[in-house]
Amino acid sequence: MPLTKYTMDTFKIITEAHKGFAYLILLAGIIFVVALLVTMFGYSGKISKLLRKSTLFTMILFHIQLIVGILMLVFSPGLKGALESGTLMSNSAARFSYVEHPVSMLIGVILMTIINKYMKTNETLAMKIVIMGVIAFALFAYAFPWTRVFPSLFA
Repeated sequence: MPLTKYTMDTFKIITEAHKGFAYLILLAGIIFVVALLVTMFGYSGKISKLLRKSTLFTMILFHIQLIVGILMLVFSPGLKGALESGTLMSNSAARFSYVEHPVSMLIGVILMTIINKYMKTNETLAMKIVIMGVIAFALFAYAFPWTRVFPSLFA
């Protein structure tokens, strides 16, 4: 199926939305990790209102970003080209963009959902939740396309 102007315009809109949400997730993720560590070390493990809200907000943004990312994959001419040429796994840039990035983000979304459920039903923070939170943010940081979102920092 040839790419139409409509498909390319849709892809560009979705890409810009995905990039915009990335900034919000970065900010929300930093607030979440700071609130998580402050709660762990400062409040004797008692879950604060800030931690509950930051967890919920971060989880919601992760889910929105996941949906936008799936739409981006559906409309992506790069994925179609990599699949047709057979270079999806042999090309490191294509593998990162279309395999590693989505899988890492999906795992991060699942972990944030588990963390949010825990925060809603418990009053104290468990070490397993702290570890899950750090892993979720580490996966996000690994899969975050730093050079595309902040090109001036990596020029």
